[in-house]
Amino acid sequence: MVDMFVLSTILILSLFVLLAGGLWVAVSLLAVGFIAMELATSAPVGRVIASTMWAKSADWPLVSLPLFIWMGEILFRTRLSEDMFRGLSPWLRRFPGRLIHVNVLGTGVFAAVSGSSAATAATIGKMALPELARRGYDEKLSIGSLAGSATLGLLIPPSIILIVYGVVAEVSIVRLFIAGILPGIVLIIMFMAYIMAYALIFPSSIPDDQEDMPFRKRISETLRLLPIFVLIIAVIGSIYGGIATATEAAAVGVVGSLAISMLSGTLTWKSFKESLIGATSTTCMISLILLCAAFLSVAMGFVGIPRSLAMWVDGLGLSPLMMLVILTIMFTVVGCFLDGISIVVLTAAILLPMVQSAGFDLIWFGIYIVVIVEMSQITPPVGFNLFVIQAVTGKSLFYIAYAALPFFLIMLAFLVVLVLFPELATYLPEQMTRR
Repeated sequence: MVDMFVLSTILILSLFVLLAGGLWVAVSLLAVGFIAMELATSAPVGRVIASTMWAKSADWPLVSLPLFIWMGEILFRTRLSEDMFRGLSPWLRRFPGRLIHVNVLGTGVFAAVSGSSAATAATIGKMALPELARRGYDEKLSIGSLAGSATLGLLIPPSIILIVYGVVAEVSIVRLFIAGILPGIVLIIMFMAYIMAYALIFPSSIPDDQEDMPFRKRISETLRLLPIFVLIIAVIGSIYGGIATATEAAAVGVVGSLAISMLSGTLTWKSFKESLIGATSTTCMISLILLCAAFLSVAMGFVGIPRSLAMWVDGLGLSPLMMLVILTIMFTVVGCFLDGISIVVLTAAILLPMVQSAGFDLIWFGIYIVVIVEMSQITPPVGFNLFVIQAVTGKSLFYIAYAALPFFLIMLAFLVVLVLFPELATYLPEQMTRR
């Protein structure tokens, strides 16, 4: 056990040194796996690397990854954010907080077709923040609500990180997508409830900009949302209805996104090429991380670290609740320094056996991890959404993080809700299985 402790320490220090030195996450994972096998086994490392990566690259669920990424890239280059702002705003003016709610609902809608929190923050932010500033809305609330709600892109299907978790944990991506629906809706409600409470407590932060818009005009503006809602129903509805697999639904999403882009007049040869190049580069980055993480998982199995760690944790006699508290703290700290995909692939090999032995449902645990990763998107110094919104607003990183703090705390509170009511994540997948 001492030798295993020494080996684990060497591997953890090696990983931190490699990452701190600026080496790619994928290469760092590969190097740590190589070091582990060289130090503790006599297995042919080269053959293990080749066979593992070849087998993982042929994993069918991975096919949906580039398609969903491409769908988001296409929609990122359309007038979708403008249409959502104009379609949602007529109905939100009577709520306390008024147009601030467009940030929350707009990001929720865009999250349902993009799968990326960064794309969600950039797309909605470019349209909503200047408009809210022009109308005199509280800057901190505007920025904070966008930073917090943009993280919904990680939770509401089709989520890229849920695909990554599904591949790493070897669980159904379709069930993970369905599991993310109710938690996403509850988080949206919690965000909107906070905005309403803030507006009632600090009424001066919300300008009195109610415009008298005829009902017919409201309907015509709302019709701008029709194409995107049709796309959401086609993608998510086909999955939940059992009509299509995740990969087939992704293909439907790409075709629908191209149709929306063409009908809105934004589909040009230049935008088509840019979306394809963007999707290709992102897919290659994520795929390389997944392949190297697959080798690291195999290497950890050869060495026996997951089994030893699970035995050590069992020896501590921790209750499942206490284990979740420790994992939450650990993930939150790690999230300050790593992006969400890296967090999932780095920890899966070691933690998933422990999680299963503690009796946690892997679908539920996937949603739990994603919510924590959402929190990490708005924590300095490496919160990715902070950088995106900084590029949009020009504000300092820590000002944006401070503005997003209430939404960070809301997500922390939601974790408690998710632990108390695990059915939020498991009910819909169970209903789908019973059909």
